[in-house]
Amino acid sequence: MEGSVQAEGTVLEPLDFRKVWRDAMTFDQFVAQARPEHQALWQGIYRHATAPSWAVELLGDRTLHILAITEDWCMDTSNTIPFIQRVVEAVPGVDLRLILRDKNPDIMNRYLTNGSRSIPVLIILDGQFRELGRWGPRPADLQAWVLTNRPLLPRNEVVKEERRWYARDRGETTIRELLQSIRTSSPS
Repeated sequence: MEGSVQAEGTVLEPLDFRKVWRDAMTFDQFVAQARPEHQALWQGIYRHATAPSWAVELLGDRTLHILAITEDWCMDTSNTIPFIQRVVEAVPGVDLRLILRDKNPDIMNRYLTNGSRSIPVLIILDGQFRELGRWGPRPADLQAWVLTNRPLLPRNEVVKEERRWYARDRGETTIRELLQSIRTSSPS
């Protein structure tokens, strides 16, 4: 709850992350509430996702809460969150909760990406629910590629390449970037 976020020149009241956390969904609850046409994709990616041993070792005995702003239809979310969930399952002091972007516009609007409501956004909180950092909406290299190629290629080609990229990467870059945000923050 420390500090306030500034959005478009306005100082906002701090978020009560403890309350947001209490109201948020676990990964299983999120997948269960997903539309049926998206559940199979989420379950399939999760089934094949693994927690890299290097990530588990780097997190060690930290106490962290990762709050994800998301929606079930988002390709970037379905290709990142299952890998984060696997890491969370492997590290006892780290947990994950999810909130829906469209049902939480007041929170989403604090975490815009270049003015857009892009998801996922992962908010990293310490053991006291203070914000340490954030990550999103997609790995930096992929984001650069998308921003460069979106105006040049048909949408279906961009989406196809994004899917290929995620399939080859298997969550590695997302996990590395997320851990970099955590490592640069003070331990809790």
